[in-house]
Amino acid sequence: MTRKEALDDPQIAATAWGRFRRIMAWMAAGGVACVGAALLFLYWWTGALPLHMAIATTLGVWLTFMLGTGLMALAFLSSGTGHDEQVIDRAKDEVPLDD
Repeated sequence: MTRKEALDDPQIAATAWGRFRRIMAWMAAGGVACVGAALLFLYWWTGALPLHMAIATTLGVWLTFMLGTGLMALAFLSSGTGHDEQVIDRAKDEVPLDD
């Protein structure tokens, strides 16, 4: 019988994805705070914002924030579950070691 590792084990996967969702929920709240700060700064700098500018700023700041957060959280998920250690580097034998 083979041993399940990393995200192949349902218990480890459930724990890891639960932690990922919690991180993303907190970061979504952080993204809302960043959107608020950006809108306040633009209001302070330029005065009243046109509706389209406010919508574009909201979407741009929040989606950029969430994209960066999501990619970083996935990197932590991969590393924290041992998934990175399962990767086989087939090219390591092809690279000559010149010391």
